[in-house]
Amino acid sequence: MSLSLPGRRSVLRGSLAASAALALPTALGSAPAFALSGRPRADWGVQAGDVTADSGLVWVRSDRPARMIVETSATESFRNARTWRGPLLGVDSDFTGTTRLHGLPSGEQIHYRVRLADPDDPRRTGEPVTGTFRTASARRRQGVRFLWSGDLAGQGWGINESIGGYRIFDAMAKLDPDFFLCSGDNIYADGVITATQALPDGSLYRNVTSEAKSHVAVTLEDFRGNFRYNLLDQALRRFNAQVPNVIQWDDHEVRNNWYPGEVIGTGTPYPAGTRLDDMAVRSRRAFSEYFPISTISGRPDGRIYRVHHHGPLLDVFVLDMRTYRDANSPDDQTTDRQGILGAEQLAWLKRELSRSRAVWKVIAADMPIGLVVPDPVEGKANFEAVAQGDPGAPLGRELQIAELLRYVKHRRITGTVWLTADVHHTSAQHYDPSRAAFKDFAPFWEFVSGPLNAGAFPASALDGTFGPDRVFVKAPTASNVSPAEGYQFFGEVDIDGDSGELTVRLREYDGTVLFTRRLQPGRVGQ
Repeated sequence: MSLSLPGRRSVLRGSLAASAALALPTALGSAPAFALSGRPRADWGVQAGDVTADSGLVWVRSDRPARMIVETSATESFRNARTWRGPLLGVDSDFTGTTRLHGLPSGEQIHYRVRLADPDDPRRTGEPVTGTFRTASARRRQGVRFLWSGDLAGQGWGINESIGGYRIFDAMAKLDPDFFLCSGDNIYADGVITATQALPDGSLYRNVTSEAKSHVAVTLEDFRGNFRYNLLDQALRRFNAQVPNVIQWDDHEVRNNWYPGEVIGTGTPYPAGTRLDDMAVRSRRAFSEYFPISTISGRPDGRIYRVHHHGPLLDVFVLDMRTYRDANSPDDQTTDRQGILGAEQLAWLKRELSRSRAVWKVIAADMPIGLVVPDPVEGKANFEAVAQGDPGAPLGRELQIAELLRYVKHRRITGTVWLTADVHHTSAQHYDPSRAAFKDFAPFWEFVSGPLNAGAFPASALDGTFGPDRVFVKAPTASNVSPAEGYQFFGEVDIDGDSGELTVRLREYDGTVLFTRRLQPGRVGQ
């Protein structure tokens, strides 16, 4: 499908209409031109991210050099608005920018609008683009609701307007969550999106296309173009204007199953001797440009792992299981200091879990713990995640997870729940030492969701080392099932402010509830 420029549409609430449905630039694969007439435009919508009880980040992209100006108010009328002078948006950031808002009231709906001003004439501003978010409540009784999923535009399944584009975002928006946790694979930099793909019934899946998605990403501009592609979708732009994000990354932001130090390429499609560490630097830069994400300043790696505090009920520990891992291998070594987190991140996670006073401590993992994810290379049985299929004592990366689980038990850290995506189906696993080869841990749950819009795959095999029992799964029996055929999923976490109970619901793309589990607060294991 060739791109048709979207017109104005109504969005989910009041003044968000102007934010979500502006016409998009015609030159999708290139940076904005300097010789443009008129006023600066913010055609790619707005986003908020990493919202706390008193702060948040707001993102925008301009079509030319511009000054970002943000106004906030308690009402849609923007009466008594507060003005924030943001950065100058230019070519160095691909005309994107983020403004940090601080000193906000807790537990309140914040309305914001972004204006882009001509840097040479501040009186010349473009049409404002509006959005909204709720700050975290400092009062427990307000409760917390958030959603999670991952894997967007994978396996060549892109924006198909005949099925509503990325329609899952409209279903998620109806639940009015406090935030959305994206568990990685925000883009498929290693995947090409063509105009059509054949479906099993002989019909065609028709994609919106762009120049950036006509080849794999190698350059910085390639990666930027991948992030821009997703913002062509109106449902995603509407969602971004209503729901703040907590973003992590995984492999497809660079290349399938990549790990530090990996060198690839035979000339097609990657040049011979391509260092994935170099590509990861470019991808991380584009990632930081296209999402409002809090990172640790002054660090050369632009650190992605962090803890997201959301009031007294919830801390979300956002992991990076990609940047610091050791090489994919048969994963059967008896010592493994590096593991999948790296020593420094593991120490940080232990420390922050010990410090947390939140009722619930969600560990947002971009890879599953007990599901076997192979990465076969030249006949070797290499593995991509933690498990390697050996149900015995911990080996390889399992050693690091065993260390963490042992720490949680012995420090009596309550309320830990694991959430993940990656495997393109939805399931719930309960881990218990009574079923496990490794016994020194407290029971816990791991919930899997996704994809958002990508190929769906059969359920992964389980590894018995930590005693998983798969109590629910929904997955196709065939591989790479298209979004037009269903099997697209997201998860919901709802924490009740009065009882402190945490309820997990696994949902289909249209919001249908497939599985529900209620967990009680104050326990080391469930």
